[in-house]
Amino acid sequence: MKRKFRDILSREIAIEYKACLYFCCILAFYFLWLVCRGIYEAHILYMFEMVMTAYAAGYLQVYALRNFDEAEQIGRREVFSALLCTCLYAAASYGMGWFGKTPWLTAAFGGYIFFCYFCVYLCNKVKRRIDTEKLNDLLAMYKKGEPHE
Repeated sequence: MKRKFRDILSREIAIEYKACLYFCCILAFYFLWLVCRGIYEAHILYMFEMVMTAYAAGYLQVYALRNFDEAEQIGRREVFSALLCTCLYAAASYGMGWFGKTPWLTAAFGGYIFFCYFCVYLCNKVKRRIDTEKLNDLLAMYKKGEPHE
């Protein structure tokens, strides 16, 4: 029971992390688009839709697509999963009119989101490498009987 609760909690934390991360990515694109148009106010309804879309995509990523942005390597499954989520974001942006239902801007947004997935994959890979090095250092210190910091 305790193990199952910890697994669910771990997944929920991963979803929170993804939702916040991708919501910030979406907001950056949205704010840049507004500023380029000389608009300095954002629609709060659009931001609500964006965060809810990010949560939906996070649940999809964690429960159905095997956390593809945290994979060890990029393969066909990961590329397909990133394209699927990119299409979800692009369809949501077009359907909800975040960028004025402009097809070329929706395509640019999709390309941007796909690029974000690749950047997040790289960041996760670097983080894993750093964590592994730290754990190996702690293990080596433990074996020598040294106190850790």
